[in-house]
Amino acid sequence: MNVLGYEWRLREVMAAAGMFSTTKLIPLLKERGITLSTSQVYRLAAEKPERLNMHVLVALMDILDCTADDLVRRVELGTAATPSEATGTDGGSEPSGTSVLREKNLRPKRAQIQP
Repeated sequence: MNVLGYEWRLREVMAAAGMFSTTKLIPLLKERGITLSTSQVYRLAAEKPERLNMHVLVALMDILDCTADDLVRRVELGTAATPSEATGTDGGSEPSGTSVLREKNLRPKRAQIQP
């Protein structure tokens, strides 16, 4: 089974429209009835959102004169991993860091609290 992801391209679309500062989006969003703080708008542009209000998406499409396809691109992440591949808990041949430390009898140095 193929695992699908997405790429959030708001920064690229903003740059293509000549908008290089996220603070310029705030009044444009407000004109369309969307009130977001400076930090919320920055996170919207700088990070990949897990959830997105449809009104915000439509407002961004209107502001930047683009489509949802321009803002979100589908990305194939490969095939789904089996549970042991995903977690690394299959007890494979590689010793874990903890077991190596135990075998070599290495312990952290005890902290000394001084007055």
